[in-house]
Amino acid sequence: MTAPIIREHGAVWVVRDDLFPGGTKARFMPVLFEGTEEAVYASPAEGGAQTALATVAKDLGKRATIFVAARAKLHPRTLEAARLGAKVVPVRPGYLSVVQARAKDYAKTSGARLVPFGVDLPEAITRLADAALATGLDPDEVWCAAGSGVLARALAQAWPRARRHVVQVGRELEPQDVAGATIHVYPRPFSDVAKETSPFPSDPHYDAKAWETMTARKGPGCVVFWNVAGPARP
Repeated sequence: MTAPIIREHGAVWVVRDDLFPGGTKARFMPVLFEGTEEAVYASPAEGGAQTALATVAKDLGKRATIFVAARAKLHPRTLEAARLGAKVVPVRPGYLSVVQARAKDYAKTSGARLVPFGVDLPEAITRLADAALATGLDPDEVWCAAGSGVLARALAQAWPRARRHVVQVGRELEPQDVAGATIHVYPRPFSDVAKETSPFPSDPHYDAKAWETMTARKGPGCVVFWNVAGPARP
């Protein structure tokens, strides 16, 4: 396992997984390709998992297929996935429920592995908790963005005594999704970018929103912020 790179930004220790190829999700995605040559994912247009999956597939010499809502111009995240070699399947109408149904049908007929929303897998929790412990940090407070809540649950496993905060950037989260972390709801939809930028490369739809919220609300002591990925590189 590659230990995360840590940098201090404004008295906050930042896990810089924008420096890890494919971002945080790429740390555990290789498990998806065990016993299969292709993995298929239904992605929100702005979702970072599509490029993480494409990165891992390319590294392993396997295939990634991304189902995503059709748009007049594909989002930079989807263009990045395509640049990395993923097969992109635009879907009309572009409701996420329709995109997910199309991906499920494709996986059933092709034999590809269907990736669950947010790549919510038990292996993900274990591997990310190990990565957190590998930083050597013992934080008083931890912040991250949350979509499916996988990272939040992993950080709870690694640092159960820390004050844990997540910033909800998409679907509505329940306490069990984030292992009881305090949930802060970002006031703009996932498709919008953050109002402010971070002092390091971060996804404007995701991590940058959490950084913006954290800087206004963080508490005392050793504070850790987990940066999942940088901006798209189409």
